[in-house]
Amino acid sequence: MATAAATGMQAAADSAHDPEKWEPVFRQDHAQNLSMQRIVCPERDDWRDTAETSGFDFHTIDGERYWDERGYYAFTLEEIERQIEAPTGEIDAMCLELVGKVVGSEDYLGRLKIPESFWPLIAQSWERDEGSLYGRLDLSFDGHGPAKLLEYNADTPTSIFEAAVFQWGWLEQSIERRIIPKHADQFNSIHERLIEAWKKLSAAHDADPQGRVSAKGEPVFRTSHAPDDKPGRTGDRALVHLHLTGTTENSEDFGTLAYLEDTAIQAGLATTLIDIEDIGWRDDGGFVDLDNRDITFAFKLYPWEWMFRDAFGARLAEAPTRWIEPPWKAVLSNKGILPLLWEMFPGHPNLLPAYFEDDARAEGLGASYVRKPIYSREGANVALVSGGVALAQQEGPYGGEGFIRQAFAPLRNFSGQYPVLGSWLVDHTPCGLSIREDESPITGNNSRFLPHAIL
Repeated sequence: MATAAATGMQAAADSAHDPEKWEPVFRQDHAQNLSMQRIVCPERDDWRDTAETSGFDFHTIDGERYWDERGYYAFTLEEIERQIEAPTGEIDAMCLELVGKVVGSEDYLGRLKIPESFWPLIAQSWERDEGSLYGRLDLSFDGHGPAKLLEYNADTPTSIFEAAVFQWGWLEQSIERRIIPKHADQFNSIHERLIEAWKKLSAAHDADPQGRVSAKGEPVFRTSHAPDDKPGRTGDRALVHLHLTGTTENSEDFGTLAYLEDTAIQAGLATTLIDIEDIGWRDDGGFVDLDNRDITFAFKLYPWEWMFRDAFGARLAEAPTRWIEPPWKAVLSNKGILPLLWEMFPGHPNLLPAYFEDDARAEGLGASYVRKPIYSREGANVALVSGGVALAQQEGPYGGEGFIRQAFAPLRNFSGQYPVLGSWLVDHTPCGLSIREDESPITGNNSRFLPHAIL
């Protein structure tokens, strides 16, 4: 279903991305003495019109800028390749090793406070090697020491459209308008990799749609929302039908879903975008959409921990739906992985010491640390504690399952702004960077998004 927003996004993506563009045009002689910088620059006078035309209508939230191009963060190519890209791949590999250990351990699953009734679902999805589309590591990086993992947004990361498409358009137009140097580049192949990842995921699903076949032995999924408005077949093969779901009344979530739908359409999938509250259940087993169509392959922008406790959570195990992100991502979207990673890889340069709060070893962090709920979103209920006193904290509804403590890694202060780097992975490949900054050292829902460039 090519919504108006998605159509605008496709146009923006088509004009903003050249698959060959990420061949570096960086010149080493320009940056031998440079490191991560925050550079003030003029904004494009038409950026708001450009945003709205492309479907990026959440560029301003509650009257405050979310997208902010009055400045940008600059890096050297060496910083990107050695201190962000390479550690991102290594951390992801460690996380996958951790999942393999967790799914077979009742002790670990219990420490993560994952409901016991869903342990088999998680283990089965891991054993079937169900594929993942994307994720985002949030890193502390100051341009001097190694990047440190703050948390892994492994299940429902947002800000991908602005990272993949809109900041790329900013780069190209800013070069054309001489706002930034003409040799500037960007760490960003997210858009192209999403399309390729959808092709891979749909091919895997097409080969094994979990036994959902018709009497003629053909896959059940069919569509009226096919690429280029064609019927739901390509030659003799039925198109894989992808449902995308989440809380569509939230503008940021809807924008994320619309963009990912657009990339799926470009990958050759047929799509339906549906609010999660509109998903129904068929009496003979299986989730259905408003047209009573089987939901066999679905992307959800909705956390696994919410799905586990929702009314239809008990139906998850018996439904034939293949979910993106898969159930095993419920392990990695849990902040309890931070102490487990430290336990498995103690002293790793890209990790911070971390412990469950009820672990006696947590006292070893002293009176200064970051306290995080095991389940939390957008910085809610996170507290920065120094000398036993909370210096900064955000209120929220989380914490009932317990907390972890993580060593305090001060974010670098750039003229009163504290940036957190979001390092993107698509199909487990590091491929892009987003930056959120705030006057507070806790990144929250209203923290601003600034573009980046390689100089």
